[in-house]
Amino acid sequence: MSILSIKSLCLVDNDSTSPAEDVDLEDGWDTDLEVDDKKTTKDTSTAELYLQACRLVGVVPVSYFLRNLGTTTMNLNHHSLGPLGGKALAIALVTDMHITNLELADNYLLAEGARYLVEMLKANFTIHHLDLSDNHLQSEGAECIAKMFHNNISIKSIKLSGNGFLEDDAKSFADALANNYRVKELDLSHNQFCRRANNEGLEQLDLSWNHLRMKGAVAFCAGLKVNVTLKHLDLSWNGFGNEGALALGEALKFNNSLVHLDLSNNRITNEGVGMLCKGLEANDTLRVLKLAYNSLTVEGALALVNVVKNTPKTALEEINITNVLVNENFVQLLELTCQERPGFDVQYGGVGGFMAKKPPKRPDPMKVIQDYLDVRKLRLWDFFRNIDKDGTMRVPVADFRKAVQQSSIPLDRYQIEELIQRLDRERTGMVDYRGLADTRKQMMRDHRRQLRKVESRQKKEKLKSDRILKTFQSAVEANTPCSSMVISPGGVKEEPNAPQPFSATPLSSWHHIVMSNSSRYSVMNLSSEHVHLPMLGGSTQPRLTSSSAMRSFSQPNLVDDSARCCKPKPSSAQRMLYDSSPDVVHTKLSPSPNHLTRSRPALISKLTSAKTKTTKVKKKKTRKRADEILTE
Repeated sequence: MSILSIKSLCLVDNDSTSPAEDVDLEDGWDTDLEVDDKKTTKDTSTAELYLQACRLVGVVPVSYFLRNLGTTTMNLNHHSLGPLGGKALAIALVTDMHITNLELADNYLLAEGARYLVEMLKANFTIHHLDLSDNHLQSEGAECIAKMFHNNISIKSIKLSGNGFLEDDAKSFADALANNYRVKELDLSHNQFCRRANNEGLEQLDLSWNHLRMKGAVAFCAGLKVNVTLKHLDLSWNGFGNEGALALGEALKFNNSLVHLDLSNNRITNEGVGMLCKGLEANDTLRVLKLAYNSLTVEGALALVNVVKNTPKTALEEINITNVLVNENFVQLLELTCQERPGFDVQYGGVGGFMAKKPPKRPDPMKVIQDYLDVRKLRLWDFFRNIDKDGTMRVPVADFRKAVQQSSIPLDRYQIEELIQRLDRERTGMVDYRGLADTRKQMMRDHRRQLRKVESRQKKEKLKSDRILKTFQSAVEANTPCSSMVISPGGVKEEPNAPQPFSATPLSSWHHIVMSNSSRYSVMNLSSEHVHLPMLGGSTQPRLTSSSAMRSFSQPNLVDDSARCCKPKPSSAQRMLYDSSPDVVHTKLSPSPNHLTRSRPALISKLTSAKTKTTKVKKKKTRKRADEILTE
């Protein structure tokens, strides 16, 4: 039996094995490999098969495997099996009917060992959970695993963490998982993926410790927007920053399946949390949000709690910001929120944080004086002449300070001293008008430069956000090809402030589709107001009913009688009714039956001729007036 099993897997040489060579394999092996007498016949045969396979491939058997035969979980992590050890194990597991959870992490199986296990899984349908983490599978092993996804129907959970998969391997996994809805949990952490590896049937996905930066995060979030099965998502330790938070906030507005989201250590700041909160306001399924070890302060923590407090439909129950120090205001707000939502909890670093407020910047004193003069419509010369009583264009510093203090100009003592230092740089004790005018010119140049800098920064930020959103929308459209778009008129009316659901989704992605919040897509409105189809025979256009059998508006069947010939559809947007005569066409715009609506070229021709006549009349009058003047 064992020899046939090995040959069926093509894992041994083609040389025949004589019965004389089938000696007792337990002779010469360690005593700790003895099998318990209470084991069943099948367990005993599995042990014998494993020992024989180890001898054939030339490896030392693992005593832990033999001692735990018959259990549902087989933990063989860190046993240094190697490719040949994996081969012997695969041979023994072909006929095993007990093990459902097989853990083979850190065994240096390589792609060769993965290939043996894939061959074994073609015959073994009892293993549901498989751990192949840290086995150096590389791209060749990824190809073997992808082929296994095409054929295997038993694996529900698989861990492939730390196997050195590259970006090109993500496509192999995506293609293999496209039609595999058996796999619910997939761990691809600690690899080198830069873009998305998504599948509509997954319920748990771990992409932590990858290279998902801005473009990768935007592409992944575009797939998350239309996903309806994923519940647990781990994107920690990717570092996609505020750009990824913006795309993730857009995805959360539409995703209605995600329950657990881990965004720890992704370089998200308070600004990124603000973008994320916009998505949380529209989401009603997310329960756990982890944002630990990001660049957050009290402002970001307050924004998160305010979203929970001010959004009645939110389902958030836990927020993890363990590295953030909060203040008393946060604690009070959290207590009020917990009174309204008893199950809500926030894990924070402790009390002792402070609001990182920048000190208010003092306005330029020369700018304050100029604003004061502009309001009163005064010139700078008028201001200085009131101080210069002698008319020498120079005044002492003491007189200038006293005049400014006694005036109603809103300057404090520090601003006045700053202005005097700028006007009297050489410490002469005098302030002249030329220095005051030059200071105003410099102030205006600095003000314009600062405005340009602010406008440039705002423009760059807006362009960056628009570029991210455009990339996000393009990725969404890439996930929803035109061939798989669904249009469902007559959407259910929801709240006016709720986001519009996405209007194009794969057929396999949605269980229920709501296309619009307004009633303008209903069947009655489509039949009466928005779609005007030509009718034959002069009869009035019948009003369509809201029956379930809707007529296709893309290629309408307008002719019931095969003898009639259909006229081409008019180019005008008005509703046209064809007369019984095929050469006469009337419109419903005018009550007069003989009135014909002029076409656009006809109207343009009429206007042109009228304009030409008017020009000729004007020229004739001008010529006549010139003749009268010459005669006089």
